[in-house]
Amino acid sequence: MNDKFTTITSTCVPLAIENVDTDQIIPARFLKATSRDGFGENLFHDWRYDRDGKPVRDFVLNDPRYSGSILVAGKNFGCGSSREHAAWAIHDYGFRVVVSSFFADIHRNNELNSFVLPVVITQRFLDMLLQAVTDNPSTEVTVDLEHQTIACRSLGITETFEINPYKKYCLQNGLDDVEYLLSKMPEIKKFEQDHES
Repeated sequence: MNDKFTTITSTCVPLAIENVDTDQIIPARFLKATSRDGFGENLFHDWRYDRDGKPVRDFVLNDPRYSGSILVAGKNFGCGSSREHAAWAIHDYGFRVVVSSFFADIHRNNELNSFVLPVVITQRFLDMLLQAVTDNPSTEVTVDLEHQTIACRSLGITETFEINPYKKYCLQNGLDDVEYLLSKMPEIKKFEQDHES
């Protein structure tokens, strides 16, 4: 059982880069593990660290002004290969929400399976949000899964977002696919009993 997702209000980390692919999110050389833990320390590794392993000062994850459980990313986030480790790294780092105007389909589903909520907003909202967070790191965003809304009070903007009803239920109840099936065992057994030949 994972943490249940309800409403999150948080400051944000702005990553104003378009077409971020999964190899940039988690480079291939870090894909040796099979469990979901430990990938966060290598999230955006080649942007976060130089060749000597020292933090790159001007990369946003190394900027102490920015923090929070919401990553605001440029258009076409998660393109490239289908590696689920990219979503694992995002979750393991501590992000619960990624906001963009467009996600690659496979990566979007991998985020949902990793208990990270991908929120699609209009390009206009994204541009305004990236600017607001960059200018003022204390800018907060509220993501309400129940009502499927994302709001930034300082901008006076609220938008709705789409999510698969099944994945919404799983996030709200902290269930992965196996746990969901196990939660339905009484109904499954009853169905089998009612349909025995």
